[in-house]
Amino acid sequence: MRINIDKRDRATQFRERLARSMADQSMTQSGLARAVGVDRSTISQLLGDQGARLPNAQVVAECAAALGVSADWLLGLSERPERLADLLATSLTMTEAPRALIDETIFAWHKEAAGYKIRHVPATLPDMLKTRDMLRWEYEPQLGRTADQAIGASEDRLSWMRRSGSDYEIALPQHELQSFVRAEGYYAGLPPAIRRDQIDRLGELYRQLYPALRIYVFDARRVFSAPVTVFGPLLAVLYLGRHYIAFRDSARVAGFSGHFDWLVREAETGARDFGQVLAGLAAEAGL
Repeated sequence: MRINIDKRDRATQFRERLARSMADQSMTQSGLARAVGVDRSTISQLLGDQGARLPNAQVVAECAAALGVSADWLLGLSERPERLADLLATSLTMTEAPRALIDETIFAWHKEAAGYKIRHVPATLPDMLKTRDMLRWEYEPQLGRTADQAIGASEDRLSWMRRSGSDYEIALPQHELQSFVRAEGYYAGLPPAIRRDQIDRLGELYRQLYPALRIYVFDARRVFSAPVTVFGPLLAVLYLGRHYIAFRDSARVAGFSGHFDWLVREAETGARDFGQVLAGLAAEAGL
């Protein structure tokens, strides 16, 4: 809701913010005058005038540019002094997503959010819950001879994540689990022994880590989600395949959190029943 401010109050706020910005930048009246292209007396008047009059838009814009702040902030129309381009640069970033078990960017985000709840919709089964044989089958075609080395390094990072003090909530689409146990789609050609061991591993880890680890299963025919991870209140990351898009502004992070909460509310299976889901899928596939 927009709040109307008296002209005199807005003029006072402009003078205070102009003076604060000049002090932050160690900018003198003469220096600002040269940067703006006006007489020093004009800047002196802007700072000392006690009336309700504001300078024209050109002068406000030039002052904002010279001081590295936004014109909206100087005029009291925003509480953020950063310019729009700077705000966007810090609140939204796009980084490369290499084909790796857990790359350094993702690991850095996990370390930053240690102790916060992590909400995750993975692109496949969660890497942090996979067996070595499952990881080797999945990544060896891309990693080649370095697969074992990469798996070992990844396990160290994933072990740290399990000890980080963060609670993990994971939402999985039902068809992902069905494709896995049936060796269909993405999992075509996955040997029965690896699938059986992976189901056992999932069940074992879930018994050990619940309730710090909670997995929900949703029906993607009713509700849908792209792969996304929400790192507490700090950032939300959308996975595109080749890139991550990371959002750090609080409104966007809250929006992604709300999206995950919606998946949980609409889930076909609650976190307490995930073990039964695994057993049922394994029995159906004869594993």
